[in-house]
Amino acid sequence: MSRGTGESPAAIRMTGKEQAAGFGLIIVGNEILDGRREDRHLDACRELLAARHISMSYVLFLPDDSLILKCQFKWAMGRPEPFFCCGGIGATPDDHTRGAAAAAVAVELELHGDAVDLLRKRFGKRATPARLEMVRFPRGATLVPNPVNQVPGFHLRNGFFLPGFPEMAKPMMEWVLENCYQEGDAVETCTLFVHGCGEADLAEMMRDFVVANPAVSFSSLPQMRPDGNVLELGLRGPQTDLEAARRDLIARLDASRISHTS
Repeated sequence: MSRGTGESPAAIRMTGKEQAAGFGLIIVGNEILDGRREDRHLDACRELLAARHISMSYVLFLPDDSLILKCQFKWAMGRPEPFFCCGGIGATPDDHTRGAAAAAVAVELELHGDAVDLLRKRFGKRATPARLEMVRFPRGATLVPNPVNQVPGFHLRNGFFLPGFPEMAKPMMEWVLENCYQEGDAVETCTLFVHGCGEADLAEMMRDFVVANPAVSFSSLPQMRPDGNVLELGLRGPQTDLEAARRDLIARLDASRISHTS
């Protein structure tokens, strides 16, 4: 999507692109939780973030429940990283996202003047009061352009609230990332396979390693194989930090005479 496409007069304005240490994703809809629809937002968001070297900090799947949404939005808005929320911003009885977002920051819902103008231009005489309810947003919200049908989402605090339709949400995510956030540093991964011991045997060493290498993400994934259990130790981070951490991990394993391969 080209930068600025579909931008409205009240779309997000930023004096400079921010650096996002990570991004959250909240997916709303009973139809996702009960299996009537298969989620497509997670893969799309992961793909867009990975292309910009931005990590995904968390993912929440939530029901169309006002109280649960309010509580989780307050939690997400209290965190340092921005987040996308997909779903529940329509104007049917099962759409609670707009009201829950407003309640999370203790403001009222109100018709957004610029969004009303967009809908009147888009729908003409079909811009009925019922249709305009789709742009009753929390007071103080700004708009996120929608290139598909021009019905915008909204930005509130550190949250970007988008439609539940993946065909709309993905280009809107892309617009936000292109216009509001810098690309992160390129990251790489490496894996070591440890043989002949379990996670409990390496727990203390792992804790010391993580403390000594805070710039690198560490994971331990046990595997049960016919020829014996194996631990898959994964590292992810910027190239320089990753290489230093890999050497450190190998040195710790060698010092404990623990067999490993890469």
